[in-house]
Amino acid sequence: MSGASDIISLVAEHQDMDQFRRKNWEGTFEEYLDVVRQSPKVARNAFERIYDMILSAGTEEYEEAREKRIRFRFFADPANNGHDAVFGLDTALRALVTSFESAAKGYGIEKRVLLLHGPVGSSKSTIARLLKKGLERYSATEEGALYAMGWVTDGDLQNVEWCPMNEEPLHIIPTRFRSDVAAKLNEGRGEDDYHVKISGEMCPLCRYLYSERLRRHDGDWTKVVGDLRVRRLILSEKDRVGIGTFQPKDEKNQDATELTGDINYRKIAEYGSESDPRAFNFDGEFNIANRGIIEFIEVLKLDVAFLYDLLGASQEHRIKPKKFAQTEIDEVIIGHTNEPEYRRLQNNEFMEALRDRTVKIDVPYVTKLSDEVKIYEKDYNAEKVKGKHIAPHTIEMAAMWAILTRLEEPKNAGLTLLQKLKLYNGKSLPGFTEENIKELRAETTREGMMGISPRYVQDKLSNALVAHPDASNINPFMVLNELEAGLNHHALLTSDELRDKYRELLGVVREEYENVVKNEVQRAIAADEDALKRLCGNYIDSVKAYTQHEKVKNPFTGQYDDPDERLMRSIEEKIDIPDNRKDDFRREIMNYIGALSIDGKKFDFKTNERLYKALELKLFEDQKDSIKLTSLVSNVVDAETQAKIDVVKQRLIDNYGYDDESATDVLNFVASIFARGDVKEGA
Repeated sequence: MSGASDIISLVAEHQDMDQFRRKNWEGTFEEYLDVVRQSPKVARNAFERIYDMILSAGTEEYEEAREKRIRFRFFADPANNGHDAVFGLDTALRALVTSFESAAKGYGIEKRVLLLHGPVGSSKSTIARLLKKGLERYSATEEGALYAMGWVTDGDLQNVEWCPMNEEPLHIIPTRFRSDVAAKLNEGRGEDDYHVKISGEMCPLCRYLYSERLRRHDGDWTKVVGDLRVRRLILSEKDRVGIGTFQPKDEKNQDATELTGDINYRKIAEYGSESDPRAFNFDGEFNIANRGIIEFIEVLKLDVAFLYDLLGASQEHRIKPKKFAQTEIDEVIIGHTNEPEYRRLQNNEFMEALRDRTVKIDVPYVTKLSDEVKIYEKDYNAEKVKGKHIAPHTIEMAAMWAILTRLEEPKNAGLTLLQKLKLYNGKSLPGFTEENIKELRAETTREGMMGISPRYVQDKLSNALVAHPDASNINPFMVLNELEAGLNHHALLTSDELRDKYRELLGVVREEYENVVKNEVQRAIAADEDALKRLCGNYIDSVKAYTQHEKVKNPFTGQYDDPDERLMRSIEEKIDIPDNRKDDFRREIMNYIGALSIDGKKFDFKTNERLYKALELKLFEDQKDSIKLTSLVSNVVDAETQAKIDVVKQRLIDNYGYDDESATDVLNFVASIFARGDVKEGA
């Protein structure tokens, strides 16, 4: 019993009764007017509320290709620990938020269907889900509060007929008084403050109940208001309050009443007429989504009859329930569709009206490697994948292949697709500036709208994790093999030519992986800090003497010798410094050291990336024969060599994220490359 009591006590300590009361506030219309005076934003329309919701999470500004860009933190899903975070789509999301801003200001976009368009798996439904979940959370905060109205029956506060469409209570104010009431509510507010706007009409049921009470009170509006109750509204998709979702079905099962409500035949006997609003269920998706948002999944697969409802709802903000007049709605309509359906829309002249009322927002695949890696690391990381170590570069290589399938071949003959990927990812290449990167993006037509979906890669990563039960880790080759094996059965690949192209790109990725791990092992071998410092010291002494036309004192003989040209060139050649540019490079190094000295800073070779790489490669060349890594291939390793190899392996574990098994595998793999004589200088 004590354990159960502890649990109950734990909940009791953390429950917030005051918050519960705030969320379940209920009061009179007069009390609601006081709420509006204090917090005018409670009367916002749906577009205003969603726009403010997105901004409430904050923004961050960054620069890419010399252009300032904005990232909206809302789409990183901070409220849910990044579970639905969207990466690499800042341009598309900026277009979406700009549409919300325009609609919130009443510039016309509020009369359009917002259509997220892109290839399968490009995060369209995730964006819609973020908006719906965000609106649920936002409506539960004081900043996002909104209210709905209901009607008291026979003075009994326990018997309230709540509006089925969650109407804004200000709708009860007659049209001819609205401008004066709004002016009163907005008294004392500055130009930059939010101003209450009263627009919209009551739903058929509220109109009926209002008219009935107006007759009962002999036209005295003030007494009618006495029968009105107002309550706090918390939007919820599960409870079908302010958030709707509609998914097309086959034509035989589609019924327009799913959108606009249907007659309650059981109540017709009670009220005597099909056109009595009390005998109607205002529970269609448009009805219940009022004040919030409705998502249309695969919107262009809708039957034509549904599209007519959609057109009226977007352009006029009205729907037509069966047997009733046009009914006003206040909601954001967002749909999403894939490319084949959108092409069908473009080619169908009968769909011109829908095209004209649609704001298309392209949601492409990610084309930046680091963003694609984040997509997979969200699901495949040490916290979620238990009992399996994911070897370094495994996710990176899978992501690299996915990006390569989405890129268009560069028109510059001197640029490979892999180099283009690296440029997009922020790597600098000789001869290419940020302006060139902008030009590369501008010359494409369908980049990011084609290629492999992240879902396919996620499926193959999952396969690799379970296909090797005896292995303690998965490595890039396991995943790349899974990716290749799945191409024959890929449902969206209908062309053998495309399959062959994707296989070739897998070959490009395998080659890149070889270069990456060779470089890593080389750096691990050359990671002797003292040896690097000695090598750097000898190089700098020679460079200083060379540039100042001096000699170098030999520490052993005490004699003054000429600068060691062989040493300098052996290092400079590692980073492709040609002989006719060696003087420029050496002066550049000395100028760099001089600038640091003026600032009172000491030179550290690690701060100069090019020199650091050259020193590592030189040291690797000097040490590789003493370590005899190739002996791993022959399985004949003496104790001294094994000790050196173990030091390198430990460096891979400590500095590069390997575990014991994956470090051993990588050393064996690189040893086999060395045995083939495959080592390239500066790889």
